[in-house]
Amino acid sequence: MSSRRVLWLGAALDDAGQRTDTRIEVDPADLTTHGVIVGMTGSGKTGLGVVLLEEALLQRIPVLVIDPKGDMGNLLLNFPELRPDDFRPWIDTAGADSDADTVAAQTADTWRSGLESWGIDAARMRALKDAADLTIYTPGSTSGTPINVLGALDASTDADAEARADEIEAFVSGVLTLIDRPVDPVAGREHILLSNLVARAWEANEPIDLAGLVAQVANPPIRKLGVFDLDTFFPADQRMKLAVQLNSLLASPAFATWLQGAPLDIGRMLYTAEGKPRGAIVTLAHLSDAERQFVVTLLLSKLVSWMRRQPGTSDLRALVYMDEVFGFAPPTAEPPSKKPILTILKQARAHGVGLVLSTQNPVDLDYKAMSNAGTWMIGRLQTERDRDRIVEGMRAAAGDTDLGALATAIGGLGKRQFLLHTARGGRPQTFTTRWAMSYLRGPLTRVEIERLMRDRSAPAASAAETTSATAAQHDRSDVAAAGASRAAPAAARAEEHDDATVVAPAPPSSIPVRYLDPAAPWAAQVGARAGGRRMQAAVAARVHLRFDDRAAGIDHTETWECIWYPLSPHMRAQDAIAVDYDDRDLRTEPPPDAVYVVPDGKIRDAAFYRTLERDLNDWLYRERSMEVLRNEALKLYSRVGEDEAAFLERCRAAADEQADA
Repeated sequence: MSSRRVLWLGAALDDAGQRTDTRIEVDPADLTTHGVIVGMTGSGKTGLGVVLLEEALLQRIPVLVIDPKGDMGNLLLNFPELRPDDFRPWIDTAGADSDADTVAAQTADTWRSGLESWGIDAARMRALKDAADLTIYTPGSTSGTPINVLGALDASTDADAEARADEIEAFVSGVLTLIDRPVDPVAGREHILLSNLVARAWEANEPIDLAGLVAQVANPPIRKLGVFDLDTFFPADQRMKLAVQLNSLLASPAFATWLQGAPLDIGRMLYTAEGKPRGAIVTLAHLSDAERQFVVTLLLSKLVSWMRRQPGTSDLRALVYMDEVFGFAPPTAEPPSKKPILTILKQARAHGVGLVLSTQNPVDLDYKAMSNAGTWMIGRLQTERDRDRIVEGMRAAAGDTDLGALATAIGGLGKRQFLLHTARGGRPQTFTTRWAMSYLRGPLTRVEIERLMRDRSAPAASAAETTSATAAQHDRSDVAAAGASRAAPAAARAEEHDDATVVAPAPPSSIPVRYLDPAAPWAAQVGARAGGRRMQAAVAARVHLRFDDRAAGIDHTETWECIWYPLSPHMRAQDAIAVDYDDRDLRTEPPPDAVYVVPDGKIRDAAFYRTLERDLNDWLYRERSMEVLRNEALKLYSRVGEDEAAFLERCRAAADEQADA
C-alpha cells in the first residue's frame, strides 16, 4: 500500500489500450470539488464506484452511499480468506452447467487470481474490513436496518435559520411528492401551509410529527398566511382534502415501517461514538419513485444541515456517493431532490464534503451539476450524442484540454476502461480499474440484505429518542364539550390507542368548540380527570325557557343546561345529564398533547345537531313546567319562587285589607 493518502483506482493504459504498471491514484482532497462517473450499462462504472468507496474507507473517510439499484451492498461481501464457502451463499447458479459447490470454487479462484494480479493480499482486505463499520439502511423496510425517516420533523437544535428552512422545504416537498400533490415552495398553497406549520412548531420548540401535522392541517393554529386570512388563502374544505390525503399515509399498514429504527441522524450514520468512520449504504431498490424522492430529499437536506455545522477544511471529511442519479437532478425538471444536490455541489467543498454522482446517461444530469464537478471518470457511452454532451459539460472543468482529442479518447474506451480528468488539470488519463476486493454479486434482494445485516449492530438512538410516552395509557377519558374539539398543538409524542387519534373530530363551523375544565364542579358526573389527555366528545346545551301567563302576570325566563355524554348514533333528549355550568367551566384551548377518541355520534353532520335541538325543545316543552298557586276568590297568583307558605301569608294580608275596606 502507498504511504501517501491516495485513492488507488487502477492502472494507466498505453496507446494500444494495454495495462501498464503506472498506478492511477486520486488525492482525496480532489473530491471536495466533487466528481462524476459516466458509463453505459456494462461499462464497469458500478465496479469503479465500489473501488472508489473501498479506497475511501481504507483511508478512514466515512461514506454515505445512496443506492437506488441495490448493488452497493456488495461492499459487505469482503472475504479475505477467499474460501468457496464464503462465496457459496451469494452465487447465482441459475443456468450454470455445474453444481453450486463447483461454481463457488470457481468463483473463489477467479477472485483470488484477479486480486493477485493487482498485488492485493488478504492483509489489505482485512484492513478494509476493519477500517469502518458498514450498515445497509432500508427505509420503509425491516430487511436491513430500518431508519425513521420521519424523525426528520425534529428540528436540528444547532442548525442556522437557512439550514432549518432548507430542511422544512425538503420535508414538505418529499411528503407532497408521496401524495402526488404539486411541489411548489413559492406559489403552492399546500407547500406554504405545511411549511408554515412546521416552522411555527420549531420556533415554539413544540414537538411535531406527521400525525400532528395532519391534525394541524385540518384546523391550523394560525389565522392568516401572508396578508390573507387563512380561509381565503386555503379554504377549510380544501384543507380537509389535503389532511385526508396525508392521513392515507398514516392509515396504510405499510407505513408503520417508515416509523421504525433510529432517527435520520447524519452524524451517527457517518461515525461511531468513539469517532470510528462508518459506511452508511441507504438502499432504495425496494421503493417506488415517489418514495425514493422522499428519502433522497430528506437524507441530503439533513446532510446539508450537518455539513454546515462542520468547521472548514481542505481535506475530504466525508464522501457521498449516488450510484445512479437518474431522476434526481434532471436538466429539464425540478424534483425535490435537485435542490439539495445542487446545494452540496456549490457549498460542500468548504466543509470537506465531496459528492460523486454516477449515471449511465449524461442527459440525466443537469448542466449546473456537471459544471460543478472537478473530477470526471468517463467510460463507454452509448451514442455520439452522449459523448458530445459529456464533452460540453466538461468544458468548464477541462481548462486548456483539447476537447476534440478528449472526445476521440472517450470513443475508443473498452469495458472497465475510463478516462480520468481532475480539477488539477494536466492531460486526461485513460485507465482500467483495479480488481474490487468486494465480491461484485450484483443487486441484493431484501432476503439477502436481511441475512447480511442479521449479526450486525446498527447505530443506536439515544434514550430520549427511543422512549415512548406511556402516560396516556392510564388516563381516564376527559370530555370535550359543545360538539367536538379543534386540533391541539402537535400531539407528536402522545401514545395513541386503536380508538384514538391526534386529529380532532371537526363539527360544522356553526358549532362552537370548548374543552371541559376538570375543575368544574360537575366534572365528576361525566368522569373527567385532571391531567388527562384523552379527549372524548360530548354535546353541551344551554336552553332559555320562557314561562308566560298573562292572567297570572308571569313572564319569566330561566336557563337550563345539560351535557350529553357519551355520544351515540341515536341519542334522546331525555338522556341528557342536567348540570349547572358557566363559561369558566369550558376552556377555549385543549390540553397539551391531547388525543381524541373517535366518537360514535355523527358530530360532523349539521343535521345531527338540528335533530338534537328539535328533540330537546319538544321534550322540554312537554316535561318542564312551573307550578303556580291560585286564589280564585282573591284573584291572586303565586309569584316565581314564592313557596306555598309565603303565598298563603300574602293571601291573608290581601283578605284583611279587603275586609278593612
